[in-house]
This record gives sequence, structure tokens and C-alpha cells, in this order.
Amino acid sequence: MTSRIRPHVVLYQPEIPQNTGNIGRTCVALGAKLWLVQPLGFRLDTKRLHRAGLDYWNQLDWSLVPDWPALERALAAELPGHGGWRPRYWFFSRRGKRSLYESTFQPDDVLVFGSESRGLPETLLQAAPHRTVAIPMPGPVRSLNLANCVAVAAYELYRQTTPR
Repeated sequence: MTSRIRPHVVLYQPEIPQNTGNIGRTCVALGAKLWLVQPLGFRLDTKRLHRAGLDYWNQLDWSLVPDWPALERALAAELPGHGGWRPRYWFFSRRGKRSLYESTFQPDDVLVFGSESRGLPETLLQAAPHRTVAIPMPGPVRSLNLANCVAVAAYELYRQTTPR
């Protein structure tokens, strides 16, 4: 697929194939690229992954990278002709002090989500505290399912950046 301005969704060490499949489907719906940072908690040929992604998985633009530094290099190279584009990362964590809805997104932002059981490492969150955000939880739950979090955040980015 040719490089273009579009959002990027990063799953940092995802553990549940069904979540990744559903997130892949959301990425196809929004034209976003999905990045998977290893290690993964499942094999990529898992039937549950493809079942959750339905018949959209073959339409998904995705990349697998071995670690965070490899992701940074790959993203920096993603749009080399786009006027010195530098990835702008948004880190999603229940520990974020800023609400998703207080954030202003750009069409090619990078939305980063941690694993289902551990979230994102503290080193990533400390690197950009001004872009570490939380999805508001006004009810009694601590967090939403990862696939739901990605959908909420990705559609908020879409809402903010798509002309009406």
C-alpha cells in the first residue's frame, strides 16, 4: 500500500487474538495502519484472530515489528516524502492524567495501546506525559476491553480530523 496521511494504531505486546482481530477490523473501517509490537501472546495464524477480523483481515495494512525501537524507525520511514513527518504518539493508559476528549488529534497521529494485562511500560508513559491520555470511566469499572478502547480512541481521532 502506498504511504499516505492516515492514523496509525499500535498494539504493544497484545495477548488476546480476538481483540487484535477486532482492532484490525476497526483499522480497515477507518483506513488506519495497524502495528503489532512483539512479543505477541498468540500466533498470527490463530483462527480466533482471523475470525474476529472476519473477511477484512486480508484488506488490513499491518506490520509486525520486533520491539519499540524498530517501531520508531519504521514509523519515521513510513512517510519519508511528507515534509519531514515525525510521528506524534498518543499513549493510552488508565493512569493518564488527561482525558481523551481534551486531546487534539491530527490525521496521521499514532495511537499506542498496551497489552491487556500489563498496559504500557512506565518508560513509554514517562517519555510523553503530555500525550498520555485516559478514556473517562465515570462508572465503577477500571477499564474497557482493549478492542473497545481502540475503537473509542480511533473514532474520536476520526471525528476530529474528518471534514464534515
